Amino acid sequence: MSKISIRFFDNKEVRAVWDEENAKWWFSVVDIVAILSESADARNYWYVLKNRLKKANSEVLTNCKGLKLTAPDGKLRLTDTFDSQGIISLAKHFPNNKAMKFLDWFLYSDNTIDGQSKKKAYSLFEGNMLKSLEPGSIKCLQQIHAYLFGGLYDFAGQIRTLNISKGGFRFASALYLDQSLKMIERMPEMTFDEIINKYVEMNVAHPFMEGNGRSTRIWLDLMLKRTLKKCVDWSKIKKNDYLNAMIISHSDSTTIKRLIENALTNKINDREMFMKGIDYSYYYEE
Repeated sequence: MSKISIRFFDNKEVRAVWDEENAKWWFSVVDIVAILSESADARNYWYVLKNRLKKANSEVLTNCKGLKLTAPDGKLRLTDTFDSQGIISLAKHFPNNKAMKFLDWFLYSDNTIDGQSKKKAYSLFEGNMLKSLEPGSIKCLQQIHAYLFGGLYDFAGQIRTLNISKGGFRFASALYLDQSLKMIERMPEMTFDEIINKYVEMNVAHPFMEGNGRSTRIWLDLMLKRTLKKCVDWSKIKKNDYLNAMIISHSDSTTIKRLIENALTNKINDREMFMKGIDYSYYYEE
């Protein structure tokens, strides 16, 4: 039970743990009850509902399993979990529009391009690919992108040849992109400030048609690991704070530097830290 996943529905966490023996995920009941009930005290809500289901001899509880998941205080605590079938059965006890919307997300999110790409991103930890890359290089970034989106986008790993923009901001012109990328590649990365400056410039360049953020955050972590023996605990950076800081980073990188510096950790070989980082990275793009 070593694979940990954090998924997000309407900005709320759904913790999960992988069962290697039975090849399936187990999901935190309390997290899902908090979403479906919209209760301020999900634990008590689940306690009352669980007792009600017990008295009714409901089959819903048949596959309820107590597993240790990381609590908000950072400690591993025993938590009631259901597999996917259990979650579907549980949702039927919440006959409202929220439950229907949740089930749509729960049943189909893994079949989207992001869902499939995220599965590939998880596997980066087990493979040797990351160890063979040259951090800070354009080739490194292209290899990451090709791995994440290979078979999903026909342009996986390929530098774009068209101009793109987002929210009114136009990224580097495709006409001069190759030249810009060569300049970025030559930027130093010996200090924290230099690494973030390089990361910010790569964000302005936005070398791919899609999937830039998810690829460059892994690229950033590789530079931090090699130079500073640190990586980013992305769970410490709120989505809106990150997005707003990146919007202004091309003219003022102070905020994004502060956010990332405060989230640095020395757990560079920690599997859960990597998995959690992938979860948050993909969450930023939702």
